[in-house]
Amino acid sequence: MSEDDAWRPLAVFTPARIAQGRAGNGLPTRRVLEFQLAHARARDAVHAPFDAPALARALGSPARLLTTQAKSRADYLAFPGHGRTLDEASRATLALGRFDAALVIADGLSATAITLHAAALAAHILEAAPNVHWAPVSIVTNGRVAVGDDVAAALGADLAVVMIGERPGLSTADSIGLYLTWRPHPGATSDAQRNCISNVRPGGLEPAEGARRLAWLMNLARQRGLTGVGLKEDAPEALPDGRPTAC
Repeated sequence: MSEDDAWRPLAVFTPARIAQGRAGNGLPTRRVLEFQLAHARARDAVHAPFDAPALARALGSPARLLTTQAKSRADYLAFPGHGRTLDEASRATLALGRFDAALVIADGLSATAITLHAAALAAHILEAAPNVHWAPVSIVTNGRVAVGDDVAAALGADLAVVMIGERPGLSTADSIGLYLTWRPHPGATSDAQRNCISNVRPGGLEPAEGARRLAWLMNLARQRGLTGVGLKEDAPEALPDGRPTAC
């Protein structure tokens, strides 16, 4: 068995580029083309247009369509801070209330991920946390994680739950991140005060399992009054049939 063949059995367990083979001193043409395709998909995910109204329809429940201070995709990419706060027109549509949590869906760096998976993932999240008093869903165009602070504070929600398209890599361009923040303060809350569940997608962390872990963290956050580095994710692993193991 050649050196390349020795690695090949491991390739079925990972999307990482191993056991690529060899053509002289380089890669086989097929592998080069696969790499170029993955790179193109990653670039497309970053620049793809985000159809927020279509997502609102797919959710099947009322949703607010919001925008940030980023006036274009180019502006969003060049000036990250513009995607962290709502524009004044959007903020004016949010009325202060009293909610347990606010679900904020943002395109982030992969509109592709949100377009493909957000509606189904949102349904899993609401199903996993049925006793939570949710604010109406907010859909943010050109949003970054911190925009959830702005939305939750404006609505009077204890928890900000941000579903966002993650930076695409060369293994996947459709990954979603879930960020949880307890009583955020716009402009003052740091990333160390958030919990993140990453790589939520079919083929990664299954959406139903991601929602279950999020519900576990939300319950723990409410009990302890915090999120971030002080809140350890110790949710029990789920059995193949979906039942969690004992703590």
